[in-house]
Amino acid sequence: MNAINFKHTLILTFLMIGISLSAQEKYTVKNNLNLVLSGTSTLHDWHMDAQEGTCTATFITGANNDIKDLTAMSFSMAAKSLKSGKGAMDKNAYKALKIEQFPNITAKLVRADVVSGANGAYTIKSVVNLTMAGKTLETPLVVTAKVLANGAIQISGEKKLSMKEYDMVPPSFMMGTVKTGNDVVLKFNFNLVGPSTAAN
Repeated sequence: MNAINFKHTLILTFLMIGISLSAQEKYTVKNNLNLVLSGTSTLHDWHMDAQEGTCTATFITGANNDIKDLTAMSFSMAAKSLKSGKGAMDKNAYKALKIEQFPNITAKLVRADVVSGANGAYTIKSVVNLTMAGKTLETPLVVTAKVLANGAIQISGEKKLSMKEYDMVPPSFMMGTVKTGNDVVLKFNFNLVGPSTAAN
């Protein structure tokens, strides 16, 4: 075997070893979310909570369950699953979200960059196509991911959003005397379960 062929064989061997030590697995969560949408108004701050929804993500992981890459992600929830505990507020929020025409809030991954951090945590710098009230925008989203002892991946983060960018009219109450602010903050925290996740 000449030197050139030996070099190519060595490179191919290392590539095959790298592939064998990595796995591409799909992780999911359904109706076990912790989502909070919050904002301000001329009267007081407000928030709406939701647990219903589905998120599926495909990760490339290493031999020690370390996260190498995020190759796909899709998220969907019924906008009506957001609840404030106040009927009048919910009604106006649903009107702003145009749930009769567009009942779901969705997100789909465009691209992602995974950066490892301290204590087994990872920062995922991503861009998603986020759809609310029927309008889709490419939205930067930074997420913290952590592999738990049972193999699940904990996802958390928050994102400030402008209602007007999604062609939404900020809700008002009490004959327009109380108005909400344009910006809202979406916070989320949930565990994605994969095929190798151990039972609790």
